[in-house]
Amino acid sequence: QVQLVESGGGLVQPGGSLKLSCAISGATLEDYSIGWFRQAPGKEREGLACINKRGYSIDYNGSRFTISRDLARNTVDLQMDSLNMEDTAVYYCAARPDYCSILGKPSGFDPWGRGTQVTVST
Repeated sequence: QVQLVESGGGLVQPGGSLKLSCAISGATLEDYSIGWFRQAPGKEREGLACINKRGYSIDYNGSRFTISRDLARNTVDLQMDSLNMEDTAVYYCAARPDYCSILGKPSGFDPWGRGTQVTVST
């Protein structure tokens, strides 16, 4: 059974950086593509970035977020820079057995982690 657990969320000041990590168990990163998403209150879940089974990544949200993977640790990280208050949301990672989608929609991703809260505030 594939399981994903996010970590690294917390409170950060505007302009700051944060690194989230997604730990995968029950499968390897060569079996699944992993995506990072977020959902703010009252908004739809949106895709941020995805890294596929071969290690190629796609960015859905501009250059402030960088996705990377560590095959030895079986983790996928999301480095977030120049954070602003609009980045406040619950951040999720999710797996899909095929390659990353072009549009970054949540469909096709299963399972999902439980999420980690990121709050950008003074």
